Amino acid sequence: MYNLLVLIFCKILSSMIRIFKKNSGNVVGKIAKKLNSNIIKYFKIECPVIAITATNGKTTTNNVISYIIKKSGKKAVSNTEGNNMETGIITTLLKNSTITGKVKADYVTLEVDESYVPIVFKKIRLDTLIILDFFRDQLDRNGEEETLILKINEFLKTYNGNLILNNDDPNVARLGRANPNNKNVYYYSVDKYEFATEQEKEVGEGKFCPFDKTRLEYEYYQYSHIGKFKCPTCGYGDNEIFLQVENVDVKEGKFSVKDESTEYQTLANSIYTIYNYAATLAFAKLYNLDAKEALRTFKLDNGRCEEVTINGCETLINLAKNPTGANVSLRILNEDEDEKELLFVLNDNIADGFDVSWIWDINFNINNVTRIITSGQRAYDIAIRIKTSGFDENKIEAYLDLDEAVKALYKTKVKKYVIANYTALQPTRKAIFAIKNILS
Repeated sequence: MYNLLVLIFCKILSSMIRIFKKNSGNVVGKIAKKLNSNIIKYFKIECPVIAITATNGKTTTNNVISYIIKKSGKKAVSNTEGNNMETGIITTLLKNSTITGKVKADYVTLEVDESYVPIVFKKIRLDTLIILDFFRDQLDRNGEEETLILKINEFLKTYNGNLILNNDDPNVARLGRANPNNKNVYYYSVDKYEFATEQEKEVGEGKFCPFDKTRLEYEYYQYSHIGKFKCPTCGYGDNEIFLQVENVDVKEGKFSVKDESTEYQTLANSIYTIYNYAATLAFAKLYNLDAKEALRTFKLDNGRCEEVTINGCETLINLAKNPTGANVSLRILNEDEDEKELLFVLNDNIADGFDVSWIWDINFNINNVTRIITSGQRAYDIAIRIKTSGFDENKIEAYLDLDEAVKALYKTKVKKYVIANYTALQPTRKAIFAIKNILS
């Protein structure tokens, strides 16, 4: 009876928040968990539960999977807004359940913060776990990435559900050995693309075999430590591939899948996004869902490689909350041969991590950029970092006021690239769309 009253109260609260056109985020979940710390166990989920976790790419991959399910005529319950800790997941389930806790859906898909995977799925059933990548991120909150990897590895020792892993990330592929008795491990991979390199171009972490400590040998790097690798001693990395993406053309947004006649056309233009799509296709193959039309029409938004035209200027907005995210964004910039300008917005709020020393691992070797504007709480820190990379200091403008920075950005008619970290992203989008309304 108590759980019933908690759900009724929280549903009323959620409805009131919607009436006032506010996003409840994880507020309702926080209240529900405060009233009952194990409220998540009260939900009755009879359909498959899919979880996506990673350092980068969780939101996009989860949203694409949810879109594929809906395009297939099925109902998906999903935290597409990205509230990925336990309280955010409670909010999602609460919004989509009856007062008795029954979740009505064909699939539940959940983006889950890496550190919360063992916590959430000790309390609710998990059918399929998709792991995309691991990079160094928010050291003052998460610690070194090895800490997170070991936590998930411990969870997987007793997990026998489907496990979809990125075989091109040595930090992810190793988790396929966590439970030797689990016969439901599926690896995906992406063939070498045009801008892959023989040497590591950006900072990366996967350098040694986690089993015999031998230095890994790479045939090529796609970005950071993602690429085709193998341990010369024990053969680690040489796994049977469940889904292989090939013939990648990021300029045209095209690729194919090995042993399929279908060519996939997407609105994506980065190898980073192609890897996210490879994970979604592995999911679709496992559950026998057709993903071609969904991938063709899915549009990245909400600051994830989001494209918008303002006063005739093509603008690409992307989230970058760690060195790899920033380096991937700059890689996309460098693959574009047109003249462009860059806005980099950097905050240091709690959700970002107070430690912004990660900006010194960003590779600012950039091409055809005529001006860089910096903003955010740490506008001068990122400006100094860019200056020390050798970029002409006379072409760097720093503004603590974000609105002023955006106004300055659109004084010229050159293509724009915008990079913002976690808490800076939505204020930056808001300022950009405000200037769009003024200039249109």
